[in-house]
Amino acid sequence: MREIPAPAGLAPSSLALAGDVRPEAEGEDSAYGTGRFILLHDPDEPAQWNGPWRIVCFAQAPLEPDIGIDPLLADVAWAWLTDALKSHRAEFHSASGTATKTLSKGFGSLAAEGDGAQIELRASWTPEGEIGPHVEAWAELVCMLAGLPPGSEGIAMLGSRRTPRD
Repeated sequence: MREIPAPAGLAPSSLALAGDVRPEAEGEDSAYGTGRFILLHDPDEPAQWNGPWRIVCFAQAPLEPDIGIDPLLADVAWAWLTDALKSHRAEFHSASGTATKTLSKGFGSLAAEGDGAQIELRASWTPEGEIGPHVEAWAELVCMLAGLPPGSEGIAMLGSRRTPRD
């Protein structure tokens, strides 16, 4: 996990973090799973936020193609986020987001890449209480999307059940 420049213009104050599962090089997205966590603060409390703080997050990971076709995958990804927030006692309200699954097949000079799939979750919510549990829940989400079991954010894993697309 590392701090990155926060997007400009979303709020008067913001902080952004990037996190990667098994990062290959500093500052590069991991082929196993990656995410962004942005904490926004606006003392004017925008109506859609229902408070002065807002968290915006993004998480994505490659999948095996047979998992990518599961009709419940998007629902499961959203449930993993809300379950992670609850398990870390990260109180929140006004949640919104999208879960997108992508299937791909390479052709021509990209045919060697074969079939692929990816899950991507974009979400935002208004936090209550301490921010630390929200960061921990987001880190758990990134790991779960990458195929690691819940609670493995701080554990070094040997091997991987999935391989990244080349």
